[in-house]
Amino acid sequence: MNKLKHISITITFIILSISKLAAQSATEKEIDILMHKVHESGIFNGNVLVVKNGKTVYQSSFGYANAEKTIKLNADYRFNIGSISKEFNAVGIMMLKEQGKLNLEDKVSKYIDSLPIWANKISIKNLLQYTSGLPDINWKTIQSDSDILRDMKQISALNFEPGTNYAYNNSNVFLQRRIIEKITGATFQKFVEMNMLQPCGMTASMVDPYLKGKNIAVSFNNDYVESPRQFSYVMSGWTSVTASDLYKWTQCLHQYKLISKASFIEILLPVSPNKQSGLGGGRIEKNEITEHTHHGSSIDFEALMYTEPADDNAIILLTNNMNFKVFEIKDAIKSILNGTPYIIPKKSLLTAFKPKLNELTGDGLVAFYNELKTKYPDEYNFQNESELNTIGYQLMGSKRFEEAITIFELNLKLFPNSANAFDSLGEAFYNKGDKKSALINYKKSLSLDANNPGAKEIVAKLESDK
Repeated sequence: MNKLKHISITITFIILSISKLAAQSATEKEIDILMHKVHESGIFNGNVLVVKNGKTVYQSSFGYANAEKTIKLNADYRFNIGSISKEFNAVGIMMLKEQGKLNLEDKVSKYIDSLPIWANKISIKNLLQYTSGLPDINWKTIQSDSDILRDMKQISALNFEPGTNYAYNNSNVFLQRRIIEKITGATFQKFVEMNMLQPCGMTASMVDPYLKGKNIAVSFNNDYVESPRQFSYVMSGWTSVTASDLYKWTQCLHQYKLISKASFIEILLPVSPNKQSGLGGGRIEKNEITEHTHHGSSIDFEALMYTEPADDNAIILLTNNMNFKVFEIKDAIKSILNGTPYIIPKKSLLTAFKPKLNELTGDGLVAFYNELKTKYPDEYNFQNESELNTIGYQLMGSKRFEEAITIFELNLKLFPNSANAFDSLGEAFYNKGDKKSALINYKKSLSLDANNPGAKEIVAKLESDK
């Protein structure tokens, strides 16, 4: 090769490398500015990890590991990830299925023979899809797995016939873990450690860690009061992770090192739109998994795992001071990665005024919102529909459907072109049992966003039921 040409190619390569590095640094800097702003405003205390095309573009820690503010967080801290931890029992079930040790149509009674007659009706698949009909037990009186089993033995009837409806609760999760123990002869903790954490290289993660142990984040509220005993720990089998280990977990799943692609898809897709699956939820296009996302919370812990497996992109947010803002922070980070405009999240109305919101109904909710908007125009988020949407879902989760509908209708009055707001209102009407109103609002959502697969499926179902 001509010497001058070789030098020219080398210089070009160096220039391109420097340009690429500068672009990466600019992205990292912008994410860092965002994260410092949300931390300083009091809405994020925790760890964050951002990966693009398989490379870490940002990783940092903000705030404290304890309520006393004496220990600073770092990347080595483990967090309770709430419902994301349910992925380990779902994957465990599928591993045993692939080994021929169980069938998803097997009934619970085949593995746990001390339960009432309803165990003859519920399949393992029902447990995975939260379609078992099992009622929730009184978790306030529970102290151990033995208490849970005792209370489950006292369940006289199911809330609905298995497979005919959906109810998200931990009764389903408890039985999945006990079935794994029955088949393997090992504790669920040992099963997860040996068959998932170790193969995935998750060396920092622990199942049911001692709450005051080394590098264990402890949750607290916005007044820096330590949360009461974590709800999750009254039932065994909850895995606490670092941000890096949670990313390793997604890698293990998305590369099909533990279960096949077919098994992964089977527990990724929920039984119907806007429901939870064993892996939270996701999106599939042309047989490629383009999105896998899961949210979890427990008292004042909150975690969000957002991934785009086809491109090996990931945004992981772990906090021990829940402010209902991880989705908005994720959206802002995603916009930075894509080079598009974004909104810096603000304080949560739900967190600041939850007791008051719980007292009000109907027009009182609307009046209170308008009062807050007048008093605090810049402190809280009044700029888009996400804040009211969060409040509406909180009300809906408490089965306060009328109040949820009031909030969603107010949201649409303020943001009449929001497909998401119509979708949420449709869901509230659907849960209330008003299918006619649900269909109207889902159709309006589709008219604004024709690519909403959840709304398409619900509309098809509602029209077929006419």
